[in-house]
Amino acid sequence: MFYELISSMAIWAGILMRSKWIRCVLVITVLSIIIATGQSLELLGMPRPLPSALGVLSLGGMALLWRDISSKVKGENRTLSSLLSQYFAVKVVGWLGKRQRWKLEADTLNIRQVQEETLLKRLRKNADTCYGKQYDFSSIKDCETFRARHPVTTYEHYRELVGRVAAGEEKVLIAEKPLILAMTSGTSGASAMLLSTKDTNTEFFLQGVAVCLDAMRRAFPASDSLQRTTKLFYSPTFRQSEAGIPIGPNSSTPASSRHMLNLYTTPAPAFQVPSERDTLYLHLLFALKDPSVGTLESNFASTVFYAFSALQERWQELVEDIELGRVSPALALEPGVRASLEGQMKPDPERAAQLRAHFQQGFMGIARRLWPQLNLVLAVDSGSNQIYGEMLRERYCQGVPFYSPFYAATEGLIGVNLWPEEEQRRRYLLCPRSMFCEFLPEASLDQEMPEKHTLLMGEVQQGHSYELVVTNASGLFRYCMGDVVKVVGFHNQCPVVEFQYRRGQMLSVRGEKVSEVMFLGALKRAISQWPGAQLVDYCCAESAIMGESCGGSDPHYQVFVELKGVRNLTEEQRYKLDQCVQEDSAVYKSFRFKGSIGPMRVQMVAEGAFKELRKQMMAFSNTSANTFKMHRVLRRKEYADFLLGKTIS
Repeated sequence: MFYELISSMAIWAGILMRSKWIRCVLVITVLSIIIATGQSLELLGMPRPLPSALGVLSLGGMALLWRDISSKVKGENRTLSSLLSQYFAVKVVGWLGKRQRWKLEADTLNIRQVQEETLLKRLRKNADTCYGKQYDFSSIKDCETFRARHPVTTYEHYRELVGRVAAGEEKVLIAEKPLILAMTSGTSGASAMLLSTKDTNTEFFLQGVAVCLDAMRRAFPASDSLQRTTKLFYSPTFRQSEAGIPIGPNSSTPASSRHMLNLYTTPAPAFQVPSERDTLYLHLLFALKDPSVGTLESNFASTVFYAFSALQERWQELVEDIELGRVSPALALEPGVRASLEGQMKPDPERAAQLRAHFQQGFMGIARRLWPQLNLVLAVDSGSNQIYGEMLRERYCQGVPFYSPFYAATEGLIGVNLWPEEEQRRRYLLCPRSMFCEFLPEASLDQEMPEKHTLLMGEVQQGHSYELVVTNASGLFRYCMGDVVKVVGFHNQCPVVEFQYRRGQMLSVRGEKVSEVMFLGALKRAISQWPGAQLVDYCCAESAIMGESCGGSDPHYQVFVELKGVRNLTEEQRYKLDQCVQEDSAVYKSFRFKGSIGPMRVQMVAEGAFKELRKQMMAFSNTSANTFKMHRVLRRKEYADFLLGKTIS
């Protein structure tokens, strides 16, 4: 433990000392401490006149430091140690972000060389593995040789190899032992088990987190503060492989962020609570206590949306706890955890009265009333999370900026959003040193694997869509991710993309291929023509998986929607959705005209149906609340039957 501590201190010291400003502050701070504790500077070999001069300098430096800290917006009831730790963390990461942004900009000027360097680095590191020897990685000197020798792959290519790693065999795919066996979210099929390494995490932090924090502070200067963040995340359940390797989600968790927990409103003991429902209550309770919250953060916008939904249901109980200075007796907490949390609660009738008044005004725009200095909602709101981001902006978080920082997956970091202020369009610059990327043109996706020809970063065209094929730091080589992206521009030589859809989340009963983006656009237009209706959630199923329960013989789409503001849908309103999809898809329209595809069947489900479905999906796939994404196209009959049972119109 001691050597780990020394190693960590050395790393951070090395980072800190590269910044002249921080170096000066640290030196002055250390000298101030020495002087303040009465230690003689003669021990440092300094003549007697110097202590007084250094004392003046150090006190002046501390004054400057404190003035800078005092000028920033701060959370309430902060200790000096927590303020200083946050202050220096912000300074270090800010410096690191600028440095990494500069490196990224330089990389985008020479994309082919950078990509080849990234590939060869991966191959050299894993050349001595069983897999590296099979494909003779040590003899590969350029990307052309690699592409000629190694096939384009899918998960089936790795299933048996990952199983060997899980059983404890070493140097199968990668040179080192994986940190965890990471489970994918299973959005477009069964969950896959992938390897996660130290390199994957390091790249995510340096090329992702640091760069995005720099972009965030450039776009939203007010976020450069000492306010606390409410981070909505949960402690996932891990199981062990035969060899004792943890199996679970590869995402930010309280355990992986333990050194940063003092920056968050939720106390550390709350993360020992196994129940997601109870942990969410504690997130909300301690966030409401602090009127100076600066950021709401989560992996996905859906988690933030569910949090506000829970707040709307339980606000009276939460306000009562704040008024009485307690933690609700209804929560199932271990005695030690409860005692620790209640030790941080004090009766606060004044704050409770403020909160009660805000809630009684309604929930439109509630976030800014609860936290007047709220600067930002930090969460991914693209892809399947788009509708949650839109609902948050329209209802709970009116007037609060949103930033969707990353495009990432279990496979690793893919892209970063350098344009935080563009909320209507989420674009991501591909990270050229994170993965070696290839691209399969959308038109070729139905071809047999051996016939597929990939393009490189410098060969893709603006306006065209491609499936991503990646070689990453954790044992995937020319791997088809299943993500289809559209190239919407270039930053210097590097492609800028928008996520379009997951291949397994495409509606296609006759080969018409209606994507998630296309269907959601049609659904939103249809709902805009249903007076009073507001979308809460939706998903679809192809009639083939429904069996006899769907009725009718022609293939068709079964659409499940949860709405607010209406109790019933007329047949004309239901048909409006079918018309909107026909307007967007000429192929779908032609099949409908011929009668090869039957009319959509639109089912309105009861309030809360999708919350219950979410729980079922998470339980079935062992997905963590931190990584769950709602399936927009259902591939399991049990899920469709569940929603049929919740149909009210």
